[in-house]
Amino acid sequence: MPRDYENQLPTAFQRLPEYKQDEDWIKDLLQRGNIARIASCFDVQPFINTSTFFYDQANQRIIFHSNIAGRVRANIEQSPEVCVEVSEFGKLLPSNIALEFSLQYRSVIIFGKAFLIEDENEKKKVLHQLIKKYFGDMQIDQDYRSATDKELKRTSVYEIKIESWSGKENWKDITDQSDEWSALDPKWFDFYKSKKFGE
Repeated sequence: MPRDYENQLPTAFQRLPEYKQDEDWIKDLLQRGNIARIASCFDVQPFINTSTFFYDQANQRIIFHSNIAGRVRANIEQSPEVCVEVSEFGKLLPSNIALEFSLQYRSVIIFGKAFLIEDENEKKKVLHQLIKKYFGDMQIDQDYRSATDKELKRTSVYEIKIESWSGKENWKDITDQSDEWSALDPKWFDFYKSKKFGE
């Protein structure tokens, strides 16, 4: 029977509930994650934007920025509903049957609404927090000049107010194997043991 998704949170009905993680785990991944993939929509056309981001835990929001004009801003001004994905990957996991090939991964999915930050002081503050996340050893107004009012007018800064989220981890050392097929040659386990996704 198909599931009834009406009146359910978008994070409901995870296929593998044993992979589900708690809120502390989610916050930790968001703090160390480097790239966010932000999905927005214009009419019925979905779009994905890959972006640096900052998780503002105190205010339960995601901060990111884009051009002053463009697809991201047009989408969000029409419809603020967004979905955000942050993930990290480990090694490839071979199997002796096609359906069980996999890879190690950790991921967080966020649902919420995105809004432009209009207040200039707040805009400057969160932009500098974003820089600090990636360039924490550099000091503002010592190693680099802070953002000017003119520069702030050339960028759109957003906050995504988090409404729901889910975290999932599959980090097992070996994927499922079948007794109905010949055993996988051990050389493939050795070969992929230190080989990470994307290498």
